[in-house]
Amino acid sequence: MARTKPLEEDEPINFARGVLDTLIAKHDPEAIREQGKDPAKVAAGLRGGAKGGQIRAQNLSSQDRRAIAKKAAKKRWEKRKKR
Repeated sequence: MARTKPLEEDEPINFARGVLDTLIAKHDPEAIREQGKDPAKVAAGLRGGAKGGQIRAQNLSSQDRRAIAKKAAKKRWEKRKKR
């Protein structure tokens, strides 16, 4: 069994603070401007990305959807066989 170093007392707190800072930076317009990005374009990209897959699936024929599903299932089974 691999040995791990013991957790420092404040390590979980520092990790949580880092995650929180990252989330705030993603949605803070000022932080986005500092990165050289346009906040309006970032917001539009987030909206479009969330629904893009659903719209693509609606536009595919049933044969295309079936082919994609078969390909995905085959890949999943290949991963299981490697274990």
